[in-house]
Amino acid sequence: MAKTTENEGEPTSLEDTPTWALASVCFILIAISVLLEYSLHLLSKFLQRKRKKALLHALNKIKSDLLLLGFISLLLTVIQKPISTICISRSVGKTFLPCESLSDDEEGEEPKCQQQGKLSLISVEGAQQLQMLIFTLAFFHVFSSLITFSLGEAKMRRWEAWEAETRTMEYQFSNDPRRFQFIHQTSFGKRHLRSWSEHRIFRLPVVFFRQFFESVSKVDYLTLRHGFIMAHGKQESNFDFQKYIRRTLEKDFGVVIGMSLGIWIFSVLFIFFNAYVFHNYIWLPFIPVLMLLAVGTKLQSIITKMCLDRNDKSHVVRGSLVVQPSDHFFWFSQPKLLLHLMHFILFQNSFQLAFFSWTWYKFGLRSCFHRKTEDIVIKLTIGILVQILCGYVTLPLYALVTQMGTSALENVFPEVVVKGLRRWQRKAKKNIARKNVYWADASVDHSLTSLSFSTLDASVTAELGITAEEDELYPSTEIAEEGSDATRKTILLVLVQLTA
Repeated sequence: MAKTTENEGEPTSLEDTPTWALASVCFILIAISVLLEYSLHLLSKFLQRKRKKALLHALNKIKSDLLLLGFISLLLTVIQKPISTICISRSVGKTFLPCESLSDDEEGEEPKCQQQGKLSLISVEGAQQLQMLIFTLAFFHVFSSLITFSLGEAKMRRWEAWEAETRTMEYQFSNDPRRFQFIHQTSFGKRHLRSWSEHRIFRLPVVFFRQFFESVSKVDYLTLRHGFIMAHGKQESNFDFQKYIRRTLEKDFGVVIGMSLGIWIFSVLFIFFNAYVFHNYIWLPFIPVLMLLAVGTKLQSIITKMCLDRNDKSHVVRGSLVVQPSDHFFWFSQPKLLLHLMHFILFQNSFQLAFFSWTWYKFGLRSCFHRKTEDIVIKLTIGILVQILCGYVTLPLYALVTQMGTSALENVFPEVVVKGLRRWQRKAKKNIARKNVYWADASVDHSLTSLSFSTLDASVTAELGITAEEDELYPSTEIAEEGSDATRKTILLVLVQLTA
């Protein structure tokens, strides 16, 4: 009883905790963890059966990110006591505070720092609150990724009807290659060749607002589809462009959900700029939406520029209008730059939503982090707007428009085929280095000229070095389906680019 009275008011340690209570809590935590792990395992098996290798790679990225966040949280738990014993002067401890009004409450400060008249670098309570922020960030990271991909898939389902229309007789008749017409008479030309198209100062406002209203029109989809097919040597009949774009979206999704070193550096800067002296509530919430609108405007502008470029070369078109893919339409001739910008935008947006939710839960809605009602409305509105706009508009638009870049050629085939071709490239270079160069050149030229889809389909596992697991995920029959109507020109172009 003396011990109980002496320690009254202090937290109870495990010495005074019933073993049944401790065992019950451990059992519940283990059960939840095992259930979550088993659910992710079932999801991985499902993606493997559906041959969604890009989505499986994205899931592994999410699991890796969650593992890293969990390790950071564990490390913080271990070192929170040593960190709290690091003392700093009061003058330094009162700088760059998130709140304008300073609090004189020193509860939770280490006795060592109090005796020296100093403050802890981070108190034990502050470290525990930081752990809660990490957990909230992990939740919003997963939730934001799921919402982004779901919105992109929903948008692309609308394109299935357009893709099915390309197999009808009406579409074949309307795109008769024997018919001549002026470009401005085509549906694509009527949409993009206007009085404002030639002048950038008038063109930018129009393409800016187009991302909100019919961001991908039917005529844009069909024209870009036809340009992609003609540029890569395929025939118009059975190639499923919508299925190919969905596979591209899955690959892009695997990029935008990752957490790179640059993203982590930004996270640290985001926390730092939450100090009151920076007045971040005025400018920080607007960064993701402004960047996203700039990316969407650029993508819409690229479609219009392709029409202008085709019109400059010839005013008359035979059959369907064919636009020419090129990387020079993109910023710095780098289509992937837009994808990395969207990666930054999505993470910044999810971080802001996580930070807002954490401060709301920990300090209440009316805290120094949310000074006015306008701040709350702006943060929530922009956060939801960016999430919907990026997932439903910008990312699917990027997946479509980026196929108009010259670097999109290797995506014509499944990833396993591209990897196999790259392995074949390395083996060919080794053979060239070991054997007579003239004999090797003749052998490679003979291989290229005699290659066909039938031989590729028959010997893809042996010749390209595809492993048994890869062949199970992507059998050779899928290669035949993807290229059943392709000509030898397509595979030769891929091989030339990969072996360049």
